[in-house]
Amino acid sequence: MSERPAGTVEKVAELMKGVRIAMVTSVDAGGRLVSRPLSVQDVEFDGDLWFFVDREADLLTQIQTNPQVNVALQGERAWVSLAGAAAPVDDPARADELWNDVVAAWFAAEGSTSTDEKQPGPADLGAVLVKVDGDTAEYWEGGGRVRTVVSLLKARLTGSDAPQGENEVVDLP
Repeated sequence: MSERPAGTVEKVAELMKGVRIAMVTSVDAGGRLVSRPLSVQDVEFDGDLWFFVDREADLLTQIQTNPQVNVALQGERAWVSLAGAAAPVDDPARADELWNDVVAAWFAAEGSTSTDEKQPGPADLGAVLVKVDGDTAEYWEGGGRVRTVVSLLKARLTGSDAPQGENEVVDLP
């Protein structure tokens, strides 16, 4: 296993690699936190995360009022909490670039405005691209779920402190 430098964007990217679903938390009009699972779009992580949401999604209204969001991701060996600002992105070329069969499966083909025989794309299915521009990412890295449970049980049985693993906050570009 190769060593990753602690506290870098590259390390955060490695810890998030392969995570497909994230919990995205925004603030509603009443000031309450609201979370929902969204599919992370597969792009090289540079501090930004990309999602598709339905054009009627409450998230769009919420981020126009208060763009601050938190994105929580759980990988096999780590947890990542990314804080940043979210915004809808009106870029049909970028939406087409990120669109794939997995994303299309989340959107119903009913109501498609497409009149030709091509497969419906993001605009046809009411999908809006949302970009989260990350400010910071905090991660907790352990040895995996099974290893963590075994370590916790061992600490409980022996009365020793449970190993904490690595925890860092990374400022994102």
